[in-house]
Amino acid sequence: MPDVSSHPYDQLTPDLILDAVEAAGVAVNGRLFALNSYENRVYQIGVEDAPSVIVKFYRPGRWSEAAIREEHAFSLELQEAGIPVVAPVPLANGDTLGSEGGFLFAVFPQRGGQAPDTSVTDTLYRLGQWLGQLHNIGARHTFEHRPSFSLLQGLATNNQLLIEGDWVPRDLRPAWDSLIPELTKLCAARIEEAGPVDTLRLHGDCHAGNILCREEQMLFVDLDDCRSGPAIQDMWLLLNGEDNERGAQLGELLEGYEMFRDFNRRERHLIEPFRCYRQIAHCAWLAKRWDDPAFPRFFPWFGQARFWSDQILALREQISALQSPAISIPGQY
Repeated sequence: MPDVSSHPYDQLTPDLILDAVEAAGVAVNGRLFALNSYENRVYQIGVEDAPSVIVKFYRPGRWSEAAIREEHAFSLELQEAGIPVVAPVPLANGDTLGSEGGFLFAVFPQRGGQAPDTSVTDTLYRLGQWLGQLHNIGARHTFEHRPSFSLLQGLATNNQLLIEGDWVPRDLRPAWDSLIPELTKLCAARIEEAGPVDTLRLHGDCHAGNILCREEQMLFVDLDDCRSGPAIQDMWLLLNGEDNERGAQLGELLEGYEMFRDFNRRERHLIEPFRCYRQIAHCAWLAKRWDDPAFPRFFPWFGQARFWSDQILALREQISALQSPAISIPGQY
């Protein structure tokens, strides 16, 4: 397993952060509080005679500048259309993207709230309404610099990274290696069963933790993973429980969604392939970020055999899920 080494974020000192934000036109008062974020570095920064702001310093090398600008443009397009998103604010020069010391950064208004309770049917209905409107905007244009979800290719690429990096313990490799081909075959069958599906610009990581609720208002936050893909990707992470429960929850989402946009119900066959993709991608993400000192500190279990035993068990359960019929929506086929 690779050794932990220095990382570009080591250069992101409090002085650099405050100087960068002040040079961008924000009257900082010196208060700086780091927020929980691993992929990027995110801070709450105090402002003189004004509410605090949230500043995100993008991980060097993850996205190109053009891809980050597409994220900003999409956020602003949604905001201008009345979709409740937290978009970056213009800096002193009118741009939404700043640069300092080799880091790109953006400033966002601070917004409070808590994750929605997706066990409440009315909450799902309202989320569906907003997602239908968000996807109408997403379908207007295409991304040029941000990738599309490619499930089978993503499975292969992420698994190759784990194997070539010797991340899976050797005594567990036979079990791991026996599961991946079967998972890939079953995912391919589900994708074929779904048939042709439309793709559009998505939030990309639409789980309850990226939605804020306060006083009956909803806000979508953190479009850092926005990319192109089928509409179901922005829905399945909101579903929980057994198949019948998830089917009922998807039905509630769609009742609100289809007030604004049609939905291809065959996309439900993609839920389990997306779940499989996300599990392998999460392991690969941890492996790719292990040179960042924050990752061994916050994810120490990643280097332990127990973690990989649990992953193998989860993949076996995923095979069972892929072999079962896709979740059904009440009142639908």
